[in-house]
Amino acid sequence: MKLTGRRESTNVDDRRGMSATKAGGVGIVGIIIALLMTFMSKGSIDLTDIISNVGQLSNVTEQAEGGREFTEEEQALATFSKQILAGTEDVWTEEFKKLGRTYEPPKMVLYTGSVQTGCGNGSASMGPFYCSADQCLYIDLSFFTSMKQQLGADGDFAYAYVIAHEVGHHVEYLLGTLGKVHQQMSRLNETEANKLSVRLELLADFYAGVWAYHDNEMFGSIEDGDLEEAIRCAQVIGDNYLQEKARGYSQPETFTHGTSKQRMKWLKLGLQTGDIRRGTTFQCSDAEL
Repeated sequence: MKLTGRRESTNVDDRRGMSATKAGGVGIVGIIIALLMTFMSKGSIDLTDIISNVGQLSNVTEQAEGGREFTEEEQALATFSKQILAGTEDVWTEEFKKLGRTYEPPKMVLYTGSVQTGCGNGSASMGPFYCSADQCLYIDLSFFTSMKQQLGADGDFAYAYVIAHEVGHHVEYLLGTLGKVHQQMSRLNETEANKLSVRLELLADFYAGVWAYHDNEMFGSIEDGDLEEAIRCAQVIGDNYLQEKARGYSQPETFTHGTSKQRMKWLKLGLQTGDIRRGTTFQCSDAEL
């Protein structure tokens, strides 16, 4: 991506290097990566090994008072993340104006290992996540290294897609979709709730594509190979891909984020149209999804 000269968002809470205690709760991506690590090393799944691998993924460290020095790579990722967040602020401010609304940007929290959020404890093994209770998106930048090493997803545009996806959940929150769907999910059994979760995640993928379309229109940010990076990333974080790689088969009833095909489809649609009105994941049938 072309980001030279782009501004950095100031709507950032940098908690990296602060003293942290190990937090409970592991996201679906973290669990599946831990499963993959265990299976690849032992050829079988054992609960003790999974717990050990989740602990390795969380990379929780007690920092000395006063923090620590960050590497050049860590600082570059922090700068990059702030620039991408700034781009989402610019794009969604204009898109909300078209809707006759005011965009209220989320805060991005950079942290190391574990973090306290309005939604409870968070950890690096959960991957980047959005909390509607405090309207913040949380990122341990080591996740990008895990993407590269564990999933083979690399490149600045792939990383930008991850951030834009979480901002997409904030857009869902501001438009009222997130709260409404979460209420519906609380009244359903796990399988039916998972189906709604998939539609939320695919909508966030679509919004990430919409952002990329307009960011390129504003700044000419997309370079050769960028789209392929994002599509590759969408492919390898599909539920079916992750489950099949971890254990050789997948269970569609447990999907919470969508298949590789679905994630690529909705990201592409946003990238190609830039039209927020085309985000119809809750209007289309299962077959059309």
